[in-house]
Amino acid sequence: YLKCIPGDYLMKLVERMPSVHSCHRGKGYIVCLIYFQALIVIFAILSFQMFSFRKLWAFTGPGFLMSIAYLDPGNIESDLQSGAKAGFKLLWVLLGATIIGLLLQRLAARLGVVTGMHLAEVCNRQYPTVPRIILWLMVELAIIGSDMQEVIGCAIAFNLLSMGRIPLWGGVLITIIDTFVFLFLDKYGLRKLEAFFGFLITIMAVSFGYEYVMVRPDQGELLKGMFLPYCENCDSAQMEQAVGIVGAVIMPHNIYLHSALVKSRQIDRGNKKEVKEANKYYFIESTIALFISFLINVFVVAVFAEAFYDKTNIEVNAKCNASGSPHTDLFPLDNSTLQVDIFKGGVVLGCFFGPAALYIWAIGILAAGQSSTMTGTYSGQFVMEGFLNLRWSRFARVLLTRSIAIFPTLLVAIFQDVQHLTGMNDFLNVLQSMQLPFALIPILTFTSLTSIMDDFANGLVWKIGGGVVILVVCAINMYFVVVYVTSLNSVALYVLVALLCIAYLSFVCYLAWQCLIALGVSCLDVSCLGNRVSNNCHAVFIEEQPAYDT
Repeated sequence: YLKCIPGDYLMKLVERMPSVHSCHRGKGYIVCLIYFQALIVIFAILSFQMFSFRKLWAFTGPGFLMSIAYLDPGNIESDLQSGAKAGFKLLWVLLGATIIGLLLQRLAARLGVVTGMHLAEVCNRQYPTVPRIILWLMVELAIIGSDMQEVIGCAIAFNLLSMGRIPLWGGVLITIIDTFVFLFLDKYGLRKLEAFFGFLITIMAVSFGYEYVMVRPDQGELLKGMFLPYCENCDSAQMEQAVGIVGAVIMPHNIYLHSALVKSRQIDRGNKKEVKEANKYYFIESTIALFISFLINVFVVAVFAEAFYDKTNIEVNAKCNASGSPHTDLFPLDNSTLQVDIFKGGVVLGCFFGPAALYIWAIGILAAGQSSTMTGTYSGQFVMEGFLNLRWSRFARVLLTRSIAIFPTLLVAIFQDVQHLTGMNDFLNVLQSMQLPFALIPILTFTSLTSIMDDFANGLVWKIGGGVVILVVCAINMYFVVVYVTSLNSVALYVLVALLCIAYLSFVCYLAWQCLIALGVSCLDVSCLGNRVSNNCHAVFIEEQPAYDT
């Protein structure tokens, strides 16, 4: 109880107590001389918790780098589609997904702080070779998918800003420059890079905040949609959009990234008090960062919910004709409901609210795209080093990831139109949804093992709650994948997907089996079957404490 009381107030409180002769306040404690029955002198030490903004600033950085993944072009597109299709009704889903993301990021940060190793390094030590290689490949797929979304977002932003003078394929090629910008900033240290990320987040907040102020959404409907977990008169398309929000918000490679970024601060891991303090400040910083990213996402949802919910193509076509927009042909002359994406979203804003709205929207998308390439590069480097013990320079790593990402995107940009390019975002969201178990299951597994986390291992509440949350998130995303595949209407694809699903689910079941053993379900451990009487039961994981990578 005393740890919740500020030091100044506690000092005054203690001095007023009877039998207290005198007190001395130190850093984090108070020593009092107390008389008891006029015979016995007792020194009482009352500790209290001091909150330091200076310490919070020292730990600030990794959480904001991590929060960029909640603002990538895939998330922005999911937000605007949510607003246009369901209005304010799905804001509570966005809020819930962000809170779940925060809890998962807390586990990732704790793993890095306590062990001095990030998730990929722990996987390398704990899993056998074949599962380790499969895990690495799955996470690499998620990273490349995220990088492709960055390429798509930047290409569309350049096209909008130039009023079509820069073709989409030209915008794709321009994103190669991102590599050199990133490497230039990286030479000046992590703090400079963190400051640049903060600048990009500020640009997004100002850009999308401007759209929010200009549209003036109904605040009552906004609060109702955010805190009332109900979707009135929602059809299958709106429910699928709700599932898509969860898939877009929670990114698999972000778990690996955050567990590595927290290692950038010097922490005495032999001092449990210092480790506990680091966990506290990292959690506070992550909460602030994700709150800001949540507000930016709300700006986007609210703008499209207020201005374009239930709008038809013919209404938008007429408005764009009146404003002289060159993109009127994007909206057919029919009464079907308006379908939007990142590109159409900017065009519609320009038609209804003037060219300034279009340009500011494009600047926000460009900032989102630029930031996500850096998180992808860092994630890729940490994942490769952790799983394979292969140390590449960031220059080589970013060239590899960007080359793989640019090639298919460039082909679509050259031979197809903008609708096919933005349609790739749906596929990439599905791809990353499928990779979620390969981050969520390992992080719950290893943070529940006392052999790895010592006194900081998950308690019973976190084990049960984490298991339920991960089960729900994975189930939601599998539903999202099934909906997407059934919309393809191809028998050959159905057969191919069925075969891939058998292999995929087999590996997920293997990871889940390992996780359940770590959570305490010892009956699933085959090494325990012959040793129940003697209780000489060893888990399948390495039990000795790993050497800290300091």
